[in-house]
Amino acid sequence: MASITAGLAGGLLATIVMTAVMMLLGDGGPPPTAALVAKFAGGEPDDHAMPGMILHTVYGVVAGAVFALGVPLLGLSLDSVAIAADLGLVYGIVLMIGGMVFWMRLIIGMEPDRDMMMTFGTVHVVYGVVLGGLPGAGILA
Repeated sequence: MASITAGLAGGLLATIVMTAVMMLLGDGGPPPTAALVAKFAGGEPDDHAMPGMILHTVYGVVAGAVFALGVPLLGLSLDSVAIAADLGLVYGIVLMIGGMVFWMRLIIGMEPDRDMMMTFGTVHVVYGVVLGGLPGAGILA
């Protein structure tokens, strides 16, 4: 069984890798969480790039802990790297759908274009696989 420490560390590592991929594939703008900060703080998303990135990192770390604690509650195991990475992949897709439907459209009021959705989907899959790999490898178990 994965520990909460493995989930937190996996979430942080996965967020760092995800962000690097996002920077390579993205349009160079701030993360969507900057638009969320701007919605409540005022101004434009570009004005809130760093707070948006911090919020994004917090989400990633917390989501990692939820993964590590939630998978065993579903009766599944993170004892194998392959299975854990597969479960992480599924989790990344769930986070992607939740992000696109709930956060982007309903909360922020964005209507992402095809390129943004492709990038968003890709980076969340990367996040999930990396997240699953860490506890699956037994690191910080």
